[in-house]
Amino acid sequence: MLHANSITTILFDLDGTLVHHLPSSLDVFLQILAEKGIEQAEDAQTWPRVRRWIHYYWAQSPELVADIDTFGENGDLTEVFWENYLRKKFSVAGISEEEVDELLPQVAPLMEERYAPQSSVPADVPPTLSALRKERFTLGLVSNRSNPFQEEIEGLGLAEFFDFAITAGEVGSWKPDEKIFLHALKLAQSAPENALYVGDNYYADIIGAQEAGLHSILVDPRGVFPNAECPVIDSVGELAGQLGVNI
Repeated sequence: MLHANSITTILFDLDGTLVHHLPSSLDVFLQILAEKGIEQAEDAQTWPRVRRWIHYYWAQSPELVADIDTFGENGDLTEVFWENYLRKKFSVAGISEEEVDELLPQVAPLMEERYAPQSSVPADVPPTLSALRKERFTLGLVSNRSNPFQEEIEGLGLAEFFDFAITAGEVGSWKPDEKIFLHALKLAQSAPENALYVGDNYYADIIGAQEAGLHSILVDPRGVFPNAECPVIDSVGELAGQLGVNI
C-alpha cells in the first residue's frame, strides 16, 4: 500500500511513461497484419497477450539475453535479431509456423519501411513534474537505455525537472535488476521505503522496484496488466492525485 506522506523521492521510467513513441511498433504491426487479412489482428484477447509478452521480453528476459548473444554483433542488434524477434511476435499471436514462414518476408520489409515513430511528451507530464518539484520531491530519471540521453531529454523539455538522470548502460545494470534502483537511491540519498518508482513495464519497472524495496505505480492506459499488484494509473497526470499534490 502506498503511504504518500512517507514518499520523498520519485523515480521515473522514460520511454512509454514520460515519452511516448508513436505509432508504436505493435500498432504498425497490427495495421500490416490487418492489410494481409490476418484475423488475429482484430482479436481482443490476442493483443493484450502480445503486449504483455513484449513488456516481458524487453525486461531483460532470458529469451532476450539469449537472442542478443546469438544474433547480436558487438552489442548491436542486427537485422537477423529483428527478424527473429518478429517471428516470436507472430508465434505469441498464435499464428502458425507455416503462416509465419509465408508472412515474414512480406511483413519484415514493411515494418522497416513504416515504423518511424515520433517522440511525444503527453500534455500532462510537464505540469505534473513541475508540481512535484514545487513540493520538493527529489526526482530522478532511470531508464533501461544503453546510451546517455541528456541531450534528448533537454530537447524534450524534461531535463529541468530532474535532479539526476541515469541509464542502464551507464550503471551496468538493466531493470528489473535491483542494482540500478539501488544506484538511483544512492544518488537521491533516499531509503527505499521513502521512494516511489513510476513506470509502464510491469516486469521491468514494477517488479524490479518492488524487489529493491521501493513503492511503485504502474502507468497502464491500455489495461495490459489487469492483475497488477500495485496502484495503477492511466496517465502521469493522475500521479499528483495519488500523492495528494495539486497541479
